[in-house]
Amino acid sequence: MEPLPANLRFDVALSRGRRYPEPEHPYRNPFQRDRDRIVHARAFRRLEDKTQVFPPDLSDHFRNRLTHTLEVAQIARTVANVLGLDQDLTEALALAHDIGHPPFAHAGEEELDRQMQRFGERFDHNLHALRIVESFEQRYARFPGLNLTFEVREGIVKHSRDFQPGEQPDLDEYLPGLRPPLEAQLIDLADEIAYNTADLDDACSAGFFRLEEAAAEIPGFRELADLVAREYPEVSERLRFHEILRRLIDRLVTGLIEGTRQAVLEAGVKTVEQVRHHPERLVRMTPETARLSADLKSFLRRRVYDSEPVRVERRRSMALIAALFAYYLEDPDRLPEPYARQARLMPPHRVICDYIAGMTDGFLRRTCRRLGL
Repeated sequence: MEPLPANLRFDVALSRGRRYPEPEHPYRNPFQRDRDRIVHARAFRRLEDKTQVFPPDLSDHFRNRLTHTLEVAQIARTVANVLGLDQDLTEALALAHDIGHPPFAHAGEEELDRQMQRFGERFDHNLHALRIVESFEQRYARFPGLNLTFEVREGIVKHSRDFQPGEQPDLDEYLPGLRPPLEAQLIDLADEIAYNTADLDDACSAGFFRLEEAAAEIPGFRELADLVAREYPEVSERLRFHEILRRLIDRLVTGLIEGTRQAVLEAGVKTVEQVRHHPERLVRMTPETARLSADLKSFLRRRVYDSEPVRVERRRSMALIAALFAYYLEDPDRLPEPYARQARLMPPHRVICDYIAGMTDGFLRRTCRRLGL
């Protein structure tokens, strides 16, 4: 496949730089250093004990938030490579895209957001990720946070949505009203491909459905299942499922590459600045691939996310977070240092939210057991 015009690749030499100037590294460019700083961050390591969809007590083989992140990075790098985009910027953004997630997946985010709404505020994992890299990670003597480049910080808050000037005043430095570079735009759809296919794999392993049921309800899956059955009539159902899944990922990634190339050519953009000023995002799937992705999400919603076992686990997780939030809100001095000290200087609900959001699933459960919640 032909790459996109060279000027659509974000040139690291044109980076707006870091909040705190640093000398250049002799053999790593700024985006490579950003990637490495994210990998070494404690918030990145904590993803290992944060739920993706299924809790670890079901199986040792299911994805957690860290392994999901690695799969997103692999897909995003592939797309960036084929399209001729900057792989280092893409990889840094993919590795950082979930570091702001609280424990217990989207259930945890929903509950923290509900708690914060009581005080007229919200919780959003992308905005929390920005706060992590800007101030919570303390690894360097010369500056707070990770001191990432502007483009990585911008991509953290804009990879999944755009915002207008004044919509979120705290983010007005990140070019509101403009689209991020293509490297940032592709993260959200690489994420969608990764979680659709991974959740399908894990849910089938967990017994939520059989191969034949997925084929009956997802036309694109059925097409691949028929091809695999003809090619490998003697193999086990599990091996057939893996072969279908491999081809499904390939079809979705190819559709993302082709859809983006077509959108860019039709828009006639030639530079990163033209991408920024284009009225809509240009990274997209082909219509056929978008329908397949939508069918996968609909199937997973019906058969997995809205199933009673997952609902029960979601309610249990949200109840733990609510109980812990209430416990600390009743007396913020119960927080460990330095959070207790911060709660005397800042609104306690904000400090409590930050503290809980940084917990792993296991640490939150252990804390609740220790406190008798």
